Amino acid sequence: MKPHAYFLADEAQSECFGELLGGLLLAGDCVALIGELGTGKTSISRGIGRGLKCSTPLRSPTYLLCQEHEGRHPVLHLDAYFEARMDSLLGEGLCERFDQEHVVLVEWADRLEQWWPADRLEIRLIVEKSGRLLQLMGLGPRSEALRKDLKNSWEKVQKA
Repeated sequence: MKPHAYFLADEAQSECFGELLGGLLLAGDCVALIGELGTGKTSISRGIGRGLKCSTPLRSPTYLLCQEHEGRHPVLHLDAYFEARMDSLLGEGLCERFDQEHVVLVEWADRLEQWWPADRLEIRLIVEKSGRLLQLMGLGPRSEALRKDLKNSWEKVQKA
């Protein structure tokens, strides 16, 4: 499958994109965010939280590793930056909570790829001179359908 690319000019546009994605997510979905420091993973996550109507704003759970948020669907927001600590937490049973009741959102997902659901939406973020390039790939039937729905929704927003 070929990734679909988006260019986002600033943090506000990144959050808007995330909010649109959050509005499309269903329980059981997994979003894997991949990118270096400062590429906007947390900005996208913050928008996703708004789109999921989370009761508290999503912030990077780097030192906590995982935060749970209540919203339209419960959200598990994970950060795999500290790879060894997250690997241990997942091995102790956190991965058992990746079920049909939660939306799973993972920052630094490429560090522990073996733990995430096979059907997931991967978002690679790359810094460009005047913004961020996002490459989205659906790695299963549900996430591919989600990627297509997001593409159509984003095109409508851009035309408005």
